[in-house]
Amino acid sequence: MLNKLLALIILIILFPIFLIIAIFIYFEDGFPVFFHQKRVGLNYTFFHIYKFRSMKKNTPNVATHLLTNPQQYLLKIGGILRKLSLDELPNLINIIKGEMVFVGPRPALYNQDDLMALRVAAGVDKLKPGITGWAQINGRDEISIEKKVDFEKEYLLRKSFTFDMSIIVKTFTNVFSSKGIAH
Repeated sequence: MLNKLLALIILIILFPIFLIIAIFIYFEDGFPVFFHQKRVGLNYTFFHIYKFRSMKKNTPNVATHLLTNPQQYLLKIGGILRKLSLDELPNLINIIKGEMVFVGPRPALYNQDDLMALRVAAGVDKLKPGITGWAQINGRDEISIEKKVDFEKEYLLRKSFTFDMSIIVKTFTNVFSSKGIAH
């Protein structure tokens, strides 16, 4: 309940930023300004994650690292959104809906069977996905899926309010230094 309430308050406070980002996306590439994609949630259930669209409308619906030349699909505003992780702000909607929390493993794509098999084996599928997590601040796009799941398992074992708060603080530090972001 605390996650939902906090997400709603942040959403209201950041609404002017949402509006500005939406206007930039609209003028560069039209509607829609949001991107939604099927992701894996708690206990291997599925939901649609919401993000600001950072790629052009004609971009194939695959993970960015699977695109031959991802830069050709990136909106001008998209690079800034991704660098500052502003494309993730609509994840607040997923928190309000109860599909995500602030800290937990990032939700896998619906077709990342290799990642999900490792998560199920480690018991990490029992965690609600988060906007940020222990794996994200320890490598994000730079580490293997096996290492991500190791970090997620460690998070599962160490999960606490103070650990969550330290992850959130470290997330802001990493975002402003663009640490671990490949795309």
